[in-house]
Order: sequence, then C-alpha cells, then structure tokens
Amino acid sequence: MTNLVEKLSNGQHAVSLIRYKNTADLKEAIDRGLVLVKFTETQGGTELGVQLDKDAKGIDFDSGKIELTGSLTLDYQPVICTVNIDLETLSGQGSLKLAEPA
Repeated sequence: MTNLVEKLSNGQHAVSLIRYKNTADLKEAIDRGLVLVKFTETQGGTELGVQLDKDAKGIDFDSGKIELTGSLTLDYQPVICTVNIDLETLSGQGSLKLAEPA
C-alpha cells in the first residue's frame, strides 16, 4: 500500500468539489456517474475521479447534505471512496477504504 492510500484510508479528511460551480453542476456529474473529489490536506491536493455506486442517482438534494460512495483505483490499489458533502459549500469530509478483491 502506498503512503497516499494509507493516509487517506486512516480517518476522515477534508474534501472539496471545486470543479462544480453549484449544486446543478454537481447533480449533472452525479447523473453521469462520475464525480471529481479533491482531498485538500495532501501535498498539492489529490483530485480523484470517483465512479459512483448505482444508487447515487436517487440522492436527496433537499436535505442540504449528501453522501457519495464509489470506487476507483489509486496507485494501482482498488479503493472505495466515501464523502459527506455540505451542498452549500460543496465541501466536507471523506475517506478511502481498500476494496475487496474481485
């Protein structure tokens, strides 16, 4: 496991959805099934393309907060990314966990 995967797999970390100007942009990305998430506490920031789980399209935007979960490969390691986002600021907390081998 690389240092980056290990770091992001331990505890919660600050994240931002800086690629999206507003919740409408974010909703379009969710509908496409891919959201760009930036972990801001790494050296230079680490932006990851998260392939969302199929149930992500039913997210309730009225609550003001959403949880997104999806998979990706980081440094050749399959991981699951989970982020909790405040829709007003498009920022929140997130973490990775190692994915089970297929």
